Amino acid sequence: MISAVSSISSMIDSPAAVSAVPAFGTTAPAAGAVAGAAPVSFSDMMAQVATSTVDTMKAGEAASIAGIQGKASVQQVVEAVMSAEQTLQTAIAIRDKVVAAYQEIARMAI
Repeated sequence: MISAVSSISSMIDSPAAVSAVPAFGTTAPAAGAVAGAAPVSFSDMMAQVATSTVDTMKAGEAASIAGIQGKASVQQVVEAVMSAEQTLQTAIAIRDKVVAAYQEIARMAI
């Protein structure tokens, strides 16, 4: 499971095209944004998402191991595994959108 997330993380570690994207927060703050908050770049945000995804996957695997060893209840294991599954599905959806956007840009006429 972690290998799928690692591919997202490796894409984020050295994105040549993404680094050229201007930072968020350079225009008027969006609804719900905190006034005075520092702008976050797209690559930083994606790196945070990848890091939290890997952490959630590791927590799900640790809960599974703890459940097998009898150190965690079935409910705790199910909750952790379901959270990890949802996080993995979200990461895969983000990856698919990034790949589709890249392919669309590659098809553009110069």
